[in-house]
Amino acid sequence: MENTKTNNNDMTPEEFKKYGYQFIDWIADYLKNMNEYPVLAQINPGDVKNKLPKTPPAQKESMDEILKDVNEIIMPGMTHWNHPGFMAYFNSSASGPGILAELLSGAFNINGMNWKSCPSATELEEVVLNWLRQMLKLPENFWGIIYDGGSSSTMHAIAAAREYKQELEIRTKGMSGRNEVPRLRLYKSEHGHSSIDKGAITLGIGIECIKIIECDDEFKMIPTKLEEAINEDIKNGWLPFCVVGTVGTTSSTSIDPIDEIADICKKNNVWLHVDASHAGTAAIVPEYNHILKGCEKADSFVVNPHKWMFMPIDVSAFYTPHQEILKRTFSLVHEYLKTAQDNEVINYMDYGIQLGRRFRSLKLWFVIRYFGTEGIINILREHLRLGKLFAEWIDNDPNFERLAPAPLSTVCFRAISKFETDINQFNEKLMNEINKTGTIFLSHTKLNGKFTIRLVVSHIRSNEELVKQAWQIIKAKYNELNIRGN
Repeated sequence: MENTKTNNNDMTPEEFKKYGYQFIDWIADYLKNMNEYPVLAQINPGDVKNKLPKTPPAQKESMDEILKDVNEIIMPGMTHWNHPGFMAYFNSSASGPGILAELLSGAFNINGMNWKSCPSATELEEVVLNWLRQMLKLPENFWGIIYDGGSSSTMHAIAAAREYKQELEIRTKGMSGRNEVPRLRLYKSEHGHSSIDKGAITLGIGIECIKIIECDDEFKMIPTKLEEAINEDIKNGWLPFCVVGTVGTTSSTSIDPIDEIADICKKNNVWLHVDASHAGTAAIVPEYNHILKGCEKADSFVVNPHKWMFMPIDVSAFYTPHQEILKRTFSLVHEYLKTAQDNEVINYMDYGIQLGRRFRSLKLWFVIRYFGTEGIINILREHLRLGKLFAEWIDNDPNFERLAPAPLSTVCFRAISKFETDINQFNEKLMNEINKTGTIFLSHTKLNGKFTIRLVVSHIRSNEELVKQAWQIIKAKYNELNIRGN
């Protein structure tokens, strides 16, 4: 008789199959019937945790009980990022192959700290990052590694930029209490991501050492202002060491003039990091590859496939032509981590703060293979078309105005009320009323002090019908608020 018991008290293979099938069915139904759920959780703070016990269970509980609580307690508090009406932030929609890759990654449960700990994880990461590099048409000398998210990638870039000034000996001697080390200066635009500031805080650079560079009326960094700031800082005894340019700012997806910024950085021996976390994926579409102009001159570059390439969060692809500088920044190998193959292979633990590394490349591999480059291009191209279409609707309606260019598929706009004196307050009300419908979810930003509603088309299931539905809801809620105001 087949032995169905395990020797470690784990779930039996039969139980795993039973509940595995049940969970796959649950997930398939969830994806199929997503429109039945409100995209934004319609609950109050504390509603979830107040339904959960204050202490852990002493006795085992069945998977049936656990799944029941998922349905009754967890689901009401879910904001559904996989909902096609999720048009807020930069959506991370997970496709079927991406979800299956995540399941397989959990089953493997590897730690890809060095090659020996899981050769397949290391070598697959090398291959798929080379595939993605080719899809983006980045230079062949751009070496890649996967981090968890754009914030980690940017922090690693700033650390490498600091190590680039090797004469400072910061790796060995640190920064504190050393009068011979000048104050380091980091530059970003006023629309650069908050992760830049967090990276500076983490690395001991300090917020005061970040200089904000003015943007033009399209929210792009002004290169002449950057050059003026660098020259002024040099005269005043600062050491410029890093500039972070952005391809696709978080608020409006504006694209900094990277080509000009790169030349200024090269002239002043300053590391250039390009944050293309969301927008970079659009460059896979041939007619949009121009958005990466100048990025071939960058010292580091990040794009997050989980933001617009249909795989579960998290996977952030970081590239640099300075592989050895990145290794010099982080490599620290104790005896127990040394292997006989170290001189022949890549040990990714040498290139970042993490020792434990998940099998993230599996998601990239599954998604690229399942859709193919042509399939991915076609989906992205349609998103970009729909973004332009929505922008045209805004432009052609006298009750709305666009507040930023729409180079990609993110549209920044606001309504113009005939009755409200506080237009910012009116637009905040409008967005909240839209989100209460549960059909779509929009987020906001502020541009030039104006409350700005953002609509993003980047969901794998986005189509023209859904974008039209969103536009109808926006106009209907606008009319309702104006009737009340009148």
